[in-house]
Amino acid sequence: MLEIRQNCENCEKNLPNDSNEAMICSYECTFCVECVENILENVCPNCGGGFEKRPTRPNEQLKNHPARIDKVFKPVKMNKYLITNKEINPRKR
Repeated sequence: MLEIRQNCENCEKNLPNDSNEAMICSYECTFCVECVENILENVCPNCGGGFEKRPTRPNEQLKNHPARIDKVFKPVKMNKYLITNKEINPRKR
């Protein structure tokens, strides 16, 4: 079950459950679309994977499976994943 992290790990922008700007990698690292496109170039700085739009959990399901309440904040630093993977299609990394 997805954690539904509620903020961008880089800029701390709020990304509530119903946000259209939340992007996740296969490990659920969560960033806003602006950071994914303009800073990360569709490369997760934590695992090297690509990003997809995070699905929205139905409101009724939030009662039994709430979104994560603590924040994950790890501002991005240039690293090997960003340098070596930005020119490679995420499906071929």
